[in-house]
Amino acid sequence: MLFKIKIMNKKEEMDKIEKEILNLKKSPLYKERILNKMLPVIGEGSLNAKIFFIGEAPGKKESETGKPFCGASGKILDELLDYIKLDRKKVYVTNIVKDRPPKNRDPKPEEIEIYVPFLDKQIEIIKPKIIATLGRFSMEYIMNRYGLSKEYDVISKTHGKVFSTKIGKHNVTIAPLYHPAVAVYNRNKLPELKKDFKVLK
Repeated sequence: MLFKIKIMNKKEEMDKIEKEILNLKKSPLYKERILNKMLPVIGEGSLNAKIFFIGEAPGKKESETGKPFCGASGKILDELLDYIKLDRKKVYVTNIVKDRPPKNRDPKPEEIEIYVPFLDKQIEIIKPKIIATLGRFSMEYIMNRYGLSKEYDVISKTHGKVFSTKIGKHNVTIAPLYHPAVAVYNRNKLPELKKDFKVLK
């Protein structure tokens, strides 16, 4: 019974985050979302996940459905999870920015700043053992946020390594990884991504 109550509390907290993001008029991406009849992408997966994936921002398909990593990059992510025999339903997947930047451009620093309090709260709710960042934007934010700013380099030199930190009283492993989109544009990169994903086992 206690377990069910705990899950319900987490769901209620996530619902609050979703409600706030739906009404986030201060975001410069809010107007784009309304204008294009898109949806914010809050996150998806187990609220008791041990592994928490953070991408960069939703793409077109994601913003149409409200689901993270459901387009071409999502297929690569599914392939990578399948490779290490990890059920996607048992992990949590979200993005650093919850609304799609126009034409899939990189998120701007001020946009990241608006959305990261929601990401911080999601991490606090789920309390994962591993945070796997997908791409340089989420890597830079998480490494800086949790006291690892002097331990990482550019993503081409940092991907596939693991770092230890604490979030509150909890020990957490940070695993910076390439964004799955790398293999969408260059299929030859897939073996490298698979090798990196092995660290999550």
